[in-house]
Amino acid sequence: MTALATRLVDEPMFVDVLEPGVRVRDGAELAALGDAIRLSTEGLETYFFSNWRPVLFDLLVVAAAAEYCDAAKARSTVSWSRIFDVRVAVHDVELWSSPAVTAALEDALTFLTGDTWSFRFVARRQSAETTRPLSLELPAGAKAIMPYSDGLDSRAVHALTAQALGASALVRVRLGSVGVDDPQRERRRAAFTLVPYKVQVPQRKESSARSRGFKFAVVTGVAAQIAGVDRIVVTESGQGAFGPMMAVSGQIYPDYRVHPLFTARVEHLFEVLAGSTARYEYPRLWSTKGETLAEAAALPNPPTWDDTRSCWQQSRHASVDGRRRQCGICAACMLRRMSMFNAGLPESADAYIWENLSAPTIEAGVAEGFTGVTGAMREHAIAGVLHLDHLADLATAPSAARAVRRIARETAEVLHDDPVAIEARLRSLLSRHAAEWHRFLDALAPESFVRGLSANQP
Repeated sequence: MTALATRLVDEPMFVDVLEPGVRVRDGAELAALGDAIRLSTEGLETYFFSNWRPVLFDLLVVAAAAEYCDAAKARSTVSWSRIFDVRVAVHDVELWSSPAVTAALEDALTFLTGDTWSFRFVARRQSAETTRPLSLELPAGAKAIMPYSDGLDSRAVHALTAQALGASALVRVRLGSVGVDDPQRERRRAAFTLVPYKVQVPQRKESSARSRGFKFAVVTGVAAQIAGVDRIVVTESGQGAFGPMMAVSGQIYPDYRVHPLFTARVEHLFEVLAGSTARYEYPRLWSTKGETLAEAAALPNPPTWDDTRSCWQQSRHASVDGRRRQCGICAACMLRRMSMFNAGLPESADAYIWENLSAPTIEAGVAEGFTGVTGAMREHAIAGVLHLDHLADLATAPSAARAVRRIARETAEVLHDDPVAIEARLRSLLSRHAAEWHRFLDALAPESFVRGLSANQP
């Protein structure tokens, strides 16, 4: 084997997720339960308020184990994929060790992250049943679960779905770090308002965080099991579902976290593990974010948007005069601004650090007093523009035709639909995205740095 080939072969990382005092495998890193992985008492009480289900508790531990591994091992500069060998303490070793469950778990995580996962299980020494039954607010007649964050899509799709089903039929599962958006409610008195575990990695070596999709799918799936509903409404619009898996650059592995190709695998995991599953639905899969926002804004009681966030930047990098803002130039912010513009929804410029996208240079567009323009932020700006550019190009580029057809075929297969019809819908979505992007660019000044970065400038 050549030296280059040797470097391309990833060394496995062995991680044992065990109770304190249990012997760790030789060469394995311990992620101790109660230390590195902590099941939140308050969070669990917003879930296991009706009946204790050890298999669902163990699934949360497995999701936490995946998050730990994902952050603890850096990706190579020459290869995306890593290898993980994970041992986890569970209540029912026979169930978890069955070929069907182990294969479904490994398939879901491998497909999502682009890594190779191998799981084995050992029996817990003590049962983890410590939560006490509570009387929480789970609406009678609940019909669907909705993952909920601080984003535009969450706010818009919640309003649209509540209009269709009735507000009491829709149960939100909080995915962020703060409670549901009602300051008058105590989070601990409502179901599914706190993520039920926390992961503490001694040294975070990787930031791609692809396992987050598994975490959120598991949390919402567990909530659906406990609430007794068979529908999970995914809030992403078309660009959010298809963009990260289609508009990729370099050696980055496609991001499937909010696409049916991934959630179908999670459905299968719940089927073999718990005997039943809720189905993930994508009501806005074929709509642009701008179309979703416009439809929600036309409701009799439309949602508000001022307190929503889309930005990828951490608060320490995105503040002006001590007030947190969105950066305004990362891919998420750029999609937000384009979509708000196309939906006809005004935003104050001071919602963003980059107040002026018509400025002739990246540096000239920032808010007065902001001094944190770094090379990394410039790269975010370039990447944000190029991502939307790339997605727009997919609508017509001959070089993209084969990839579009393949993704349409795979999507049709998982949706049990006609590949020709799905390809037509996908091409229509890409064309409408391109039209929205061109309208947004056309509204900027001719000397805008955004137009200068774009290959699609008017």
